[in-house]
Amino acid sequence: MERNPIPQFKPPHRNSPQRILIVRLSAIGDVILGVPVLCALRRAFPKAEIGWIVQGPGSQLLRGHPDLNTLITIPKLSFRTPSKFLEASSLARAFHPDLTIDLQGLMKSSLLAYLSGAKVRLGFASGEYDGREGSYWLNNRLVTPTSRHMVHRGLELLQPLGVVDSAIEYRLAEQETDSLMAKRVVEENFSGGPFAMINVGAGWPSKLWPNDRYAAVAKHLWNRWQFPSLVMWGGETEKRRALEIQSLAPEACKLAPSTSLTELRSLLRLASLFVGSDTGPMHLSVAVDTPTVALIGPMPIERVGPLGPRHRAIQNERLTKQQKSERKTNLSPILSIEVPMVCEACDSILGELSPSLLTRPTR
Repeated sequence: MERNPIPQFKPPHRNSPQRILIVRLSAIGDVILGVPVLCALRRAFPKAEIGWIVQGPGSQLLRGHPDLNTLITIPKLSFRTPSKFLEASSLARAFHPDLTIDLQGLMKSSLLAYLSGAKVRLGFASGEYDGREGSYWLNNRLVTPTSRHMVHRGLELLQPLGVVDSAIEYRLAEQETDSLMAKRVVEENFSGGPFAMINVGAGWPSKLWPNDRYAAVAKHLWNRWQFPSLVMWGGETEKRRALEIQSLAPEACKLAPSTSLTELRSLLRLASLFVGSDTGPMHLSVAVDTPTVALIGPMPIERVGPLGPRHRAIQNERLTKQQKSERKTNLSPILSIEVPMVCEACDSILGELSPSLLTRPTR
């Protein structure tokens, strides 16, 4: 359990919750999409003790967040290993929450909220994507969101607290060592000039766009805008994909070094453009306000697409309700996105940037 010092604020609202525990365990992109809830809670309850229980690499991006008091990192949970649940619930109870917010809406997240001992447990009513696996039996203040996007739906969970706040903030922390590493990479590869970042990986096969298409986009960015691309990767499989893209467009691409998530966050802050599918790095790019072209495959664009005028989302085909069970494997939606669509979105973003923003900004 890690604690961050929080600056002193004005007194909290009357009858406000004193100890709030956010439960959003994974995945990286979904954790990022939950961060605006943390920021909204801090604006509403400036004196509250706010904790977040999370598993896996998403914890790296929460560490040091200025609005978070306590970060509880746990191993990946499985109902086949009850001992891990007992350990995780012990850590949740040790925080002594009087309120939990279940952003995940699954049985394991709602069970952790229940076992934390919190008297008030906010969660989603039963729905297509939220409030699943009987989580609504364990959460005792249920919300039926009217919004489609995950960020807005998370913010709607706060309405029973009297919090009606549509402002979207991320305020992700920046470590000096990560910032220095990112600046060194940019200087060594691009002499400090502007560049785009291309992300080749994704958690599901249905979100993987073909290598040759990414290479074609990199060539377009180079020929049209004189923008080189830094091809990012995570793990050996993605590295092989990145190397293939570089080999297909050697004049337009550089291979990114191996990075941690926090180093990637710093690199994204320095990029002028990001291109990639619906995955953690795309949501991270949006969170640090780098202009983003998001290639949306099987998930609804109105649920996961980037929010804000600096970004573009492309979805050319979507799964039917009957195909929902194929969302991890059905390649048809992502393959229906053609190279000219992505190039047009890139041109739209870059054409709106002022000349000064097409040079490397200092962030």
